[in-house]
This record gives sequence, structure tokens and C-alpha cells, in this order.
Amino acid sequence: MLKEERQHAILNEVELHNRVLLTDLAEKLDVSIDTVRRDVKELDADHLLVKVHGGAVSLGFANHSPTRGNVYALDKKMTIAKKAIKLLRDNSVVLIDGGTTCLELARLLPTNLKLTCFTLSLPVAMELVGKPNVDTIFIGGALSKDSQMAVGSNTILTLSQIKVDYSFIGTGYVDAEFGLTEFDWDVVQTKKAIISASKKTVLLCISEKLNSQHRFKTCDLNFINTMVTELEPWDEKLEGFKKMNIQLL
Repeated sequence: MLKEERQHAILNEVELHNRVLLTDLAEKLDVSIDTVRRDVKELDADHLLVKVHGGAVSLGFANHSPTRGNVYALDKKMTIAKKAIKLLRDNSVVLIDGGTTCLELARLLPTNLKLTCFTLSLPVAMELVGKPNVDTIFIGGALSKDSQMAVGSNTILTLSQIKVDYSFIGTGYVDAEFGLTEFDWDVVQTKKAIISASKKTVLLCISEKLNSQHRFKTCDLNFINTMVTELEPWDEKLEGFKKMNIQLL
């Protein structure tokens, strides 16, 4: 594989999953970690991604620009957010997770919609405070520099003390049989706590993440009430999910 092809593949993985590990990239591309590390360093120097310890994050995930020009598949994520908004009713109590799709949901909330909204994402919280009819409650904890989200024991403790009508979450990977997975153990524990704090959980997921999995399991798919993608519910790409006990939007 040529260097240009390799770096293009790295960018695709980073943009799709927001955060990736060097070890995973090396395995996927069948090259050494040193080769991937050099590629990531060059891509960081070219301002195409952000190099972090042991991996890389996408520009849209690490740098939340008002123009949103660096958000991968923005049109698809906007479609997902618009679908998800239809689930909301006045005076609901909800929780919005972090990530670029959840941030689009926060951005597109109608200004006349009355909500109480919890979030552990600093970018989402900053977006919500501009909504005149949304009471925003930030769930604190140790703030991740990569994702600008609260994580850790304090965050999980706070989540154990609330029960929201809906939570809207993202995921790095989702498979009809294996469920939701991530590569980060701390993220998994936080998402588990979010699901436990929710009467209903809504997964926001672009279709490119379907039928993928990683090492740490968040939950089986039956813990999710609704999955929202940019696809129509009858799309053949959702065939494996149609037999599961889950609403598709």
C-alpha cells in the first residue's frame, strides 16, 4: 500500500470513529506501529487530524467549530438529528451524550421546545445554554481533553442519581448480534451508566458504523429502544437489525 493510500485509510478510520488507536490502525493496515505513528504525525502537521497519546482523534471531535466544516458526514448527522428531534415532547427530561452527532441534535433543537436536558459533554452544554427554553444541567467529573466530556467515578455516581425520559447516545461501533462496543473502557462504563439512568435509550448512528465491533462491550442491542440512522427504515443495510426488538428511524 502506498503512503498516500495508507494515510487516506487512516483519515477515513479517524473521521468515521472519531477516535482510534495506533495499534488498531497498524493491525488494520498490516503495517508497523512506527509506520502508523509517522503517518499520524504527518497528518497532524498537515492539520488533517489531531495526534494524541497512543492514537488520533478527528478534527470535528477535538475542535468544535461554529462553521462545522470539519465534521465528517455532516449532512448524514443532520438528517439523524432531525429524525431524533421528532421523539421529543415539551417538558421532557432528557440526556444528550457527547460526539458530533449528538452535538448536531443539540444544535438543531427548536427554540420553542421546553426541555430539561442533562449532558456530560462540554460542547453540547455550551450549545444548549443558547436555547431559551432548555434548562441545562451539566454532569461534572474529570474532563477528557480528547472529547471534552466528563468521565470517571464522579460522573457515574451522578448518573446513578437521575432517571431521564430519553437519553440520546452515540457509539463507536454497533453490530446487530454483538451490540454496542468501544475501545475505551472508561467510555463504556460511562455509557452503561447513561443507559441505566434512562427510561428509554436512543442510539444515533451513521450507517457506516453498522456491522462493526471493538473489544469492550457497552450493551446488547436490546438495551436500545430506538436506533436512528440517515437511512430509511426499510433500507437493506438495516436487514440484520430488523429482526431485533428495536425501533428503526
